[in-house]
Amino acid sequence: MVRRGSYAKGVARREEILESALDVIGRKGYQNASLKEIAEVVGVTPAALLHYFGSKEELFTEVLRKRDEHDGLDPSVAGAAGTRDGFLEVIRHNTQVPGLVALFSRLSVDAADPEHPAHAYFLERSERLRGTIAESFATEEQRPALDPETLARIIQAASDGLQLQWMIDPSVDMPGIMTALIDTLAPRPAPHP
Repeated sequence: MVRRGSYAKGVARREEILESALDVIGRKGYQNASLKEIAEVVGVTPAALLHYFGSKEELFTEVLRKRDEHDGLDPSVAGAAGTRDGFLEVIRHNTQVPGLVALFSRLSVDAADPEHPAHAYFLERSERLRGTIAESFATEEQRPALDPETLARIIQAASDGLQLQWMIDPSVDMPGIMTALIDTLAPRPAPHP
């Protein structure tokens, strides 16, 4: 029993670290969020953080997983809202957490290396996101101009590219541009009279 209680405490501490890291990175930005600061918020040492996650890259990968869970992109939470509206809401929310957008963008580039701790996360996330988008458009009454798989790739590529443009120029209207793109490529069916 002691072991099980100890395990539960470890899981709870890990969750506390992830929530704190999400908050610190969201507020201060990826480049200004140090392990030391995250550790201080939780009340542990930087070495204790690494005990739970192994490396800074693994911690940041898990922070992105936690962000996906909060945003409804985790497979266990997905489907609460319509895919189209839910995806656009995530993009709107991203404009409020530039530090997390920077973390996502930076880690996605680093994760191109198959040896990087975030490599599998980005492969799985991309496949899951595209699958969800493609499935959503495949089931709409009015079929989009492109096949659902191609449409999903274009939407994901445009979204990732707009994030980079927005990081350089925050006046870029990510939600507006993505709404226009999706509405053009996959117009909503006209309401029935």
